[in-house]
Amino acid sequence: MRILITGANGQLGHDVVLEARNRGWDAIGVDIEDFDLTDRDAALAALEKAAPDCVIHCAAYTAVDKAEAEPERARAVNGLGTGYAAEYCAGAGVWMIYVSTDYVFDGSGGRPWEVDDAPNPLNVYGVTKLAGERAVQALCEQYMIVRTSWVFGNHGGNFVKTMLRLGAGRTELRVVDDQVGAPTYTAHLARLLCGMAARPVRGVYHAANAGECSWAAFAAKIFELAGLDCKVVEIPSSAYPQTAQRPKNSRLSHRALIEAGYEPLPPWESALAEMLRLEKR
Repeated sequence: MRILITGANGQLGHDVVLEARNRGWDAIGVDIEDFDLTDRDAALAALEKAAPDCVIHCAAYTAVDKAEAEPERARAVNGLGTGYAAEYCAGAGVWMIYVSTDYVFDGSGGRPWEVDDAPNPLNVYGVTKLAGERAVQALCEQYMIVRTSWVFGNHGGNFVKTMLRLGAGRTELRVVDDQVGAPTYTAHLARLLCGMAARPVRGVYHAANAGECSWAAFAAKIFELAGLDCKVVEIPSSAYPQTAQRPKNSRLSHRALIEAGYEPLPPWESALAEMLRLEKR
């Protein structure tokens, strides 16, 4: 299989490229230095030249707070750029897998979000990722949209690495406790995405590691597994003001994933332990 992965320098894209190559596939990883996704002509030309059997679209504008001050840039990457990738896939008759986010929901309620629940994003990032979803659905017949949450991995920056750095130098750390979701390990998500590319079933899916926690509980588990003597002080979101509003309920139901015959991801605690073991190497 010849597969093209956008955002290959990001933490998820990096692991998707590795997973695809481990499967013996012809994996083409591209990023901003290869072509500008927001330039339609450049994007279409690059995709046509690569001629993949499937596109896994990991590229995104992910600076959630910065997006509030740069809505046009976020819209160009997450909305228009995704649309150009979808336009190519539709014209070439190839599958497109688009990685989206829990931030398309407003975080109300306390049950896990189903794939057919009405989106209602709270911030610019969520609005632009939803625009990408709608572009894919409008243009492509052969698509899979995979919403995920709280991504962490061994490549690039993320919450786990920030906590390891801060926890090593402090005895106490204040962390938000009223936002609940599921951390998602990029190596596990990459495995799932490649499995979907190998056996595509059209639709929208939710994929995160099993279980749930707050950011504070996530931090406490990081410190415990890393052997760091740093106490987590639980605080409300109101005590940690951020430019962009975050959803308080980021739980994602995996029902659609299971019904399509895909294997759900393992518990987030074991995923975190696996990531930390690799960090020590």
